[in-house]
Amino acid sequence: MTLVGNWSYPTAIKFGAGRIRELPEACAAAGMQKPLLVTDKGLADLPITLETLDIMEAAGLGRGLFSDVDPNPNEQNLEAGVAAYQAGDHDGVIAFGGGSGLDLGKMVAFMAGQTRPVWDFEDIGDWWTRADADAIAPIIAVPTTAGTGSEVGRASVITNSETHAKKIIFHPKVLPSVVICDPELTVGMPKFITAGTGLDAFAHCVEAFSSPHYHPMSQGMALEGMRLVKEYLPRAYADGTDIEARAQMMSAAAMGATAFQKGLGAIHAMSHPVGAVFNTHHGTTNAVCMPAVLDFNEPAIADRFQSAAAYLGIDGGFDGFRAFVQDFNDSFSIPRKLSDLGVTEAAIPDLVQGAIIDPSCGGNPVELTTENLTALFKTAL
Repeated sequence: MTLVGNWSYPTAIKFGAGRIRELPEACAAAGMQKPLLVTDKGLADLPITLETLDIMEAAGLGRGLFSDVDPNPNEQNLEAGVAAYQAGDHDGVIAFGGGSGLDLGKMVAFMAGQTRPVWDFEDIGDWWTRADADAIAPIIAVPTTAGTGSEVGRASVITNSETHAKKIIFHPKVLPSVVICDPELTVGMPKFITAGTGLDAFAHCVEAFSSPHYHPMSQGMALEGMRLVKEYLPRAYADGTDIEARAQMMSAAAMGATAFQKGLGAIHAMSHPVGAVFNTHHGTTNAVCMPAVLDFNEPAIADRFQSAAAYLGIDGGFDGFRAFVQDFNDSFSIPRKLSDLGVTEAAIPDLVQGAIIDPSCGGNPVELTTENLTALFKTAL
């Protein structure tokens, strides 16, 4: 099988090994002549970033770079990025990296022309209509991990540095106009990042599949996304140079993020405040929370996971799937408890308050309350 394709769902995606070399053409299609590449601190000096800057420079696009991006990007990172964008007279953003670089890059493009504070565009009701859509700069996304799927998302997660609350900022035009998915860019990922980001993609698929909302396209995509992670994450973890496994995981990441248009749930409602307060890795936190959430949601999801388990080649229906999830986590050395990530029992009341207002709550198949979230956190702790 040749893992190369040109897709237009949910946006234009150039998929295949080596396709980062098509970045100049993508910039031209997006109308960029002087883009700003936004990535995180850890990627700024790595060969994949420097080689991408070389490709830009050789094409006459300059080598504008902003990399003051924290693992959980906040409004201070955003303000600095917008300042760099404006000072450099840039005309578009190349969002490059994992979830943090992609999310912050998208927000730089979004906020560069806005006059209201970023919190005015939180994913609440129709708040997105407050934005000046014509002022949003073009965006090209280049993922270097296989997990968040932010490259095909219409939102970003930004942490409020004062309240330590993660906020989802949404606008339809934040969806990148072109995505370059080049699995060669993911070859150097460390094992723990490969595992954490891959399990993030799995969590997106599991929660989308669990959501009670009606979206058959997302339902099918979530199911196949779970299969790809089950089959190929162990291979990518065992051998980071396995380009087929890396490619299939990039597909699973994009599929998970597309699927969760159907909704997320308690896994993400819990992991967002945990990450904001304790600065944990998002995908790893999702993985730690998943077994407890599956148990909690069992009355509402057992039947649908009966068929999912059969499709995935897992015996035992829901119980078999639940057992598989724990064994899968263990195979990647994922901690079994939130306390292993530094979460304390004393923090639970604040974490519950953050979780109950998280937009992900709306997609959980069992209604979430302060009481049952408190019990969930204690179980996961």
